[in-house]
Amino acid sequence: MSTIPFTTRRQILTLLGLSPLLLAPPALAAPATLGFPELYGKISVLGLEFSAKVRELDGKDVVMSGFMAPPLKAEATFFVLTEIPMSICPFCSSDSDWPDNIVVIYLDEKQTFVQPGTRIEVSGRLEMGSWTDQETGFLSRLRLRDARYWVV
Repeated sequence: MSTIPFTTRRQILTLLGLSPLLLAPPALAAPATLGFPELYGKISVLGLEFSAKVRELDGKDVVMSGFMAPPLKAEATFFVLTEIPMSICPFCSSDSDWPDNIVVIYLDEKQTFVQPGTRIEVSGRLEMGSWTDQETGFLSRLRLRDARYWVV
């Protein structure tokens, strides 16, 4: 017959106190940070190629920092995030004036827009690949969906 080792009351209480921690689900990982210099891996005569990091993060939550370009209209639920402040409307400019490294931000709910020179951070689900917005006809290569932003 085997005997159970003697366990002190303190050991039992310690184990009982830790048991909720042992059974708790793992903490959610923070969204990855994605910077404008990390968007493309190669720019050649064939065009822009997404970086390995963008391909890895496609469909995942990310955080980006940049500037809000002037929106198409005041009540829009999306805007363009740029690496540098822009004072012109992206939809009123020619392709030669507009940078390649932009990300379209589709908000999860309407927010008040900020001045173009104000640095913001944006979080949302990264989506890569060409896509045309049915409402505006605007073509984007990179988007953040279900996004929100805040001034930093």
